[in-house]
Amino acid sequence: MMPAIERKPRVAVQIATQEKRLPSSDDFKRWVSAALEDRAGSVEMTVRLVDEDEALALNRRYRHKDVPTNVLSFPASIPAGVNCDLLGDLVLCAPVLIREAAEQGKPAAAHWAHLTVHGVLHLLGYEHDTAYQAKQMEALETVILARLGYPDPYLI
Repeated sequence: MMPAIERKPRVAVQIATQEKRLPSSDDFKRWVSAALEDRAGSVEMTVRLVDEDEALALNRRYRHKDVPTNVLSFPASIPAGVNCDLLGDLVLCAPVLIREAAEQGKPAAAHWAHLTVHGVLHLLGYEHDTAYQAKQMEALETVILARLGYPDPYLI
């Protein structure tokens, strides 16, 4: 019997920020894998790390909000019948994440992990538009982050 081949998601990390205090590509791959669980073998996605100007421009264009945001998720739009492993793209704003972690008294790595997991869950179709959806999504984030060794982000 042949040993099982461990398949990991293919995660491209793009650095488009002047910020130097960033997690490693391996950190992002680990966080994405944890959020994907058993789906990790057939997924390709990009994590783009940006400054506030790009986050602001994207948030204005796609969400009509005039502030730079911490994370944006862009699910891939694959036509029916096309076999493609592309899940989508995450855009994380480094200065906003670092500032939020400090303001909230959280370790920066825990906040990066949380918002990466949060963004991946959005790519998988999870939302938090209603109280019920938010409760479900937050519970799942908490479980995933605990498996990674991070505290509940909603208790900090």
